[in-house]
Amino acid sequence: MLEAVVSAPILAAPSVKVSPELQHEVEQFLYLEAAMLDERHFREWLDLIADDVTYTLDTNTLAQARDRRRGLRPPTTYIFHEDKYQLERRIARLETGIAWSEEPASRTRHFVSNVRILSVEGDEIELSCNYMVHRASKARDHHTFIGTRRDRLRRAAAAGGWQIFGRALELDEFTLTSANISILL
Repeated sequence: MLEAVVSAPILAAPSVKVSPELQHEVEQFLYLEAAMLDERHFREWLDLIADDVTYTLDTNTLAQARDRRRGLRPPTTYIFHEDKYQLERRIARLETGIAWSEEPASRTRHFVSNVRILSVEGDEIELSCNYMVHRASKARDHHTFIGTRRDRLRRAAAAGGWQIFGRALELDEFTLTSANISILL
């Protein structure tokens, strides 16, 4: 029997008590970010990204029951592991109008749910949330990416009052059915 191996289990109960105001502020920031991506305001979105960001998507793996009992985990690799410079290059490529995977441009809808603040240290927070991104391109090219992620935010003068300095995404699917991930998750 195969079972998913998750990178870092998140307990059901949050590790820190947060005020309803902070919870609301963080959720509003995540909704603003989703709207910027859906409306293709990529340069404004980059202002939400800290210069020292780490933006990753790992592969997902399956493990046999016998291996899980022994504590063995299959190796994982990155689908992408980017910094701010690489994110800027991705956006510059999309802006050329000749990125074949985005011609015509995809329409996306980003959904964020189950936002839980895991830690607060000064002006930095770590949160976990679930996400779903639907991508529609061309007549029959529709894909939905569903998963969980951990974000690290820092207070900043950027729109929404925060900047993302860490994002670790994990997809629920084990085999990518999309020909590419040319959009920003």
